[in-house]
Amino acid sequence: PERTFPQATPFATMGKYVQAQRKGKSPIFKAHTRTRKGAVKLRSIDYAEKHGYVKGVIKEIIHDPGRGAPVAKIQFLNAYRYKRDNELMLATEGMYTGQYIYCGKKATLTVGNVLPLSSVPEGTIVCNVEAKVGDRGSFARGSGTFAVVVSHDADKGTTRLRLPSGGKKTVPSGVRAQIGVVAGGGRTDKPLLKAGNAYHKYSVKRNCWPKIRGVAKNPVEHPHGGGNHQHIGKPSTCGR
Repeated sequence: PERTFPQATPFATMGKYVQAQRKGKSPIFKAHTRTRKGAVKLRSIDYAEKHGYVKGVIKEIIHDPGRGAPVAKIQFLNAYRYKRDNELMLATEGMYTGQYIYCGKKATLTVGNVLPLSSVPEGTIVCNVEAKVGDRGSFARGSGTFAVVVSHDADKGTTRLRLPSGGKKTVPSGVRAQIGVVAGGGRTDKPLLKAGNAYHKYSVKRNCWPKIRGVAKNPVEHPHGGGNHQHIGKPSTCGR
């Protein structure tokens, strides 16, 4: 009988996938979440926060693996049932265990408290700011970061913020924010010094270290690979 050779389909490509393409598909690059303490958010918004305030107490300040900033476990009394609610919030600089935290429109302007931006004066330093009312925190959540309330526009009901990146952002004045700076600042001032420290830092985050440069690879693995000298071989600036 005549031998038939397998036909190369038009979809069979030579070479390898670039690592950036594998990151979208493969489960190897998923975040390492097993030891994490939970989602760090503000309280879900309720009647008491919109019109008055709620008092909570900081039970402990804990380390969340893979996060540079410490996390505060805050206990509130449930308004509707006989129980206590535990919330995980970002720890701000100056927080301590046993401190009382007040959340709501009528709360005082003290470090750690959660207030809507409408009841915060201009120039205040805030963190863990919502982007939309009730989304429980979006901006300025990394260690040592903060946003500054630049101005209020009472006619439109909006507030202008200066974000940690330096960019300005306009948000509704009803969004809530924590007062103060996120704790754990200055973390990047000390160098990691050795590969072992970098290994442990990223092993608890996700598989993104060590990174091999494209020019150090073979032509099958990267568009920059190959050649007798490590060079890109094409303009590295993109065309207009």
